[in-house]
Amino acid sequence: MRVIGTVGLPGSGKGEAANVAREEGVPVVTMGDVIRRECRDRGLDPAEHHGEIAKALREENGPDAIAARSLPLIEEYRRTNETVLVDGLRSQVEVERFEEAFGDEFSLVSIEAPFELRRERISDRGRDLGEDDGGEGLRARDERELGFGMGEAMEHADVRIENTDTLETFRKRIREILREETENESEPAPEKGEPSR
Repeated sequence: MRVIGTVGLPGSGKGEAANVAREEGVPVVTMGDVIRRECRDRGLDPAEHHGEIAKALREENGPDAIAARSLPLIEEYRRTNETVLVDGLRSQVEVERFEEAFGDEFSLVSIEAPFELRRERISDRGRDLGEDDGGEGLRARDERELGFGMGEAMEHADVRIENTDTLETFRKRIREILREETENESEPAPEKGEPSR
C-alpha cells in the first residue's frame, strides 16, 4: 500500500494531480478540506478565512495539526485501496508526521511552476490575484505557504515535477507516478530530493 503526498505553491497543479488520481480510481484526501470544514464549524466563510484558520489550527494544536486530522481519513481509504493521494501538504513537519505514520509506504511529490505561469493559471480559473490584478494576492499566498515551511518540504520531496509543459504531459506524468507506486511497491524509493526523470 502507498500514500502519495503532493506539495506545491498555488497554481502549480496539485488540484489537477488530484483530478487525475480520481480518474485512476485513487481516493484523494485534500488537506484543504480539513481547513474548510473547520471554517464552517466556526461559522466562517472558507473563501475568506481559509488562511486565517489554517494558521489558527497550527497555533492551537501544533504545526502538524492538519496532517493529524487527515490521518483517520487516509487510514479509512487504506482499508480498501492500494494507493491514497494526499493533496496539499504545507510543511516538512506534516511530511514527518506522515512518514512517522506510514514509514516507507509514504512518498512526496513536489509540483513546481514559475510564478508568472501560476498567476496565469489562477487568473484563467477566475481566482483572486489581488485588487489591482497585479499578482500581489498570489504573492501573499505564496508567502503564507512558505511561512508554513513548504519550501523545506519541496526540497526534500522524493519526486519533483516541473509543471511547465502541456496539460496532457503533466497528466501523463501523474498517471505514471500513480501506476509506479501501485505496481512497483517492492522497489526501493528514490533518494530524497532526487528529481523526476
